[in-house]
Amino acid sequence: MAQDTTVPKLNFEYWLDKAVEWGQTTALQSQQDVCLHLPKLQEFLQQIYETLKHMNSASAIQRFPLIGQLLGRLCWNPFVIGYDESQKTLIWCLCCLYSSEPQSPVELKANSWIRALLCHLLSSSAWGSKEADTSNFISILGYTSEDYYEKLVENMVLSLVTELRGNRLNGFNIQGRISADRVYTVSLFCVPLITLPDLTPLLEALLTHHGSKSQEVLSSEFLEAVNEAFLRKKIALSESAVFSLWLRHLPSLEKATLDLLERLISNQTTSLEEVMRIIKDSLLPKASCYPAIFRIVDEIFKSAVLETDGAPEVMMIIQVFTQCFVQAHQNDNKQHKFPLKVYFPHHHQPLVIALLKHPFDLPATFWSQHLKHISDMLKAAVQDETIRSYADLFETWYLFVHFGEWTDMAAEQVLKSGAKSSDALLWLLAFYYNPYNENHQRTQTMVETRAVCDHLKMLFSHTTLSITDLEAAASRMSDTTQPCTKHLIRHLFISFLLFSSGGHKIAREFVSHITEARDATREIFASLIRTAYRLNHFGEKNQRTIKLVNELVQELTFKI
Repeated sequence: MAQDTTVPKLNFEYWLDKAVEWGQTTALQSQQDVCLHLPKLQEFLQQIYETLKHMNSASAIQRFPLIGQLLGRLCWNPFVIGYDESQKTLIWCLCCLYSSEPQSPVELKANSWIRALLCHLLSSSAWGSKEADTSNFISILGYTSEDYYEKLVENMVLSLVTELRGNRLNGFNIQGRISADRVYTVSLFCVPLITLPDLTPLLEALLTHHGSKSQEVLSSEFLEAVNEAFLRKKIALSESAVFSLWLRHLPSLEKATLDLLERLISNQTTSLEEVMRIIKDSLLPKASCYPAIFRIVDEIFKSAVLETDGAPEVMMIIQVFTQCFVQAHQNDNKQHKFPLKVYFPHHHQPLVIALLKHPFDLPATFWSQHLKHISDMLKAAVQDETIRSYADLFETWYLFVHFGEWTDMAAEQVLKSGAKSSDALLWLLAFYYNPYNENHQRTQTMVETRAVCDHLKMLFSHTTLSITDLEAAASRMSDTTQPCTKHLIRHLFISFLLFSSGGHKIAREFVSHITEARDATREIFASLIRTAYRLNHFGEKNQRTIKLVNELVQELTFKI
C-alpha cells in the first residue's frame, strides 16, 4: 500500500485551495489558470488513484478527509473535466470511494453523492458555455440535475446494450454487427466502473456477446476485473453471464476454483451442510454442467490432492463438490444436456454408473451388495494388464475419491457383513487409503486391518464395553508403520463407536485417546461431519447417534 509521502496532506490543501479559487474567478481567468496547472493536477490525480485503489472506501475517507471536497469541486469545473484524462482519472477515484456494502447512513449518503457525480461526468459533453442553458432546460422539465444525469447514463447503457445485442425485427437483425474494436473499447471503458449497479446490464451484455471472429473480443483487464468483483460479491450477475465469463476466460475460472478451495480450507465449518452451501453459492457446480468447465475444475482439485498428499479437507471438498454437481446436473432442465457418464469418459462406464448411484437412492438392504459390486469392478480395473503405470492407477483411484460417501458406507457395512462380503469391502477401504500395492503395501494393510476388523466384529453386538476391550485392536494402530493403515483403522474405530451396540458409552473417551495428534483430529473430524450429514437423511431412528456425533464434532472443533 502506498504511504502518506506519495500523496502529502499539503498537496490536498493546495489543490483544494486552487479548486475554490477557480470557482470564484471569471471563466477566462479560471480557464487560463487550469490550463497552466493541468499537467501537475493530472499527475496529482493519478497519484491519488494509485493510492485509493489499494484501500476500501472507509479507510480512504478516514485517511484523506479532504478528498470528498476536492474531488467534488474538480468534477464540477468544466475546464478540468474538459480534459479527457482528468475526467477519466476522476471517475476512477470516485469508483474507489464507492462502498459496495454500505454499513451506515453516512456511507449510503456518500454513495448517492458519488453516483450523482459519476452520472454528471459520464454525461458531460461540450459543457462550458451551455451549462446555464442546460440547467434552465432541466428545471423547466421539472427534473433535478441528478435525475437528468442518471437518466442520461441509463439511456447510454441501454443504447450500448442494444448495440451489443443488435436490434431485431421479426427475427432479422436491422442493425450492422458491432465491430470487435468497438466491443474491446467498450469493455476497457467499463473497467473502473464495474462495481456501479447502473452498469450491470452492460456488463452482462458484454459477457454474453460473441463476435464473428474466433479470438476474444473483450479486454483481459475487463474479464479479470469482473471476475474479481463477482468473487468478492461487489456485483451481482446472472448465472448465464458468470458461466460465459468462465467459458471464455480460463484464468477467471481457475481463480474462482482456487478461491473456493481457499475459503473452504481456511473456514472451519462444523457441518457438511455449510460446506455444501458455500460450494453451491460459488455457482461452480452449476457451471460444471458444461463439460469443459468440469474438466478444468476437476484438474485443479486433482492437483490439490497431489499437493496436499490427500489431506482430509481436500478429499471431503471433492466428494461434496461432486454431490453438488450431480444434483445441479439432475436439476438442469436443458433439452440437450450431456449424460453424467460423459464427464468421466476415460473410465469403465459400468463402474462410473455404479458409483453415480447415491446410497440414499438404494434400500439399506442393498448397500452391502452394491459395495461388493463396486469393489469387484475396481479390483478388476486395478488388476487389468493394460494399467501399466502409476498415472493409470491414480486416475482409477481418483474416480473413486469423487464418490467417497461409498467409503463411509463400506466402513460401516464391513463390521455388519458376513465373511463373503467382508473381504471385498475391506479391499475397497484398503484401496481408498492405499491405491498403490508397491512392495505389497496394500496387501500388508489388508492383513493388519483384517485382524482389527475381526476383533471389532466380535465386539459389535456387545451392549457393555470398556476401553480395555479395544486395547488389543488399538495397539495394532500404534505398531503399524504405514500411515494409510492407521487411517483405515481409525475409520473402522469411528464406525464401530457410532454404530455398535455398546460403542456410544466409550466413544468420547476413546476418541479423545486416538486424537492426540492434530492430523488424526482433522481426519476424524472430517469423518464425523460426513457421518452427521448422512445420518441426518435417515430419519428419527438415528437421533441418538446424531446427538453423539454432533457432541463429538463440537469437542473436536476446539482441538483443530
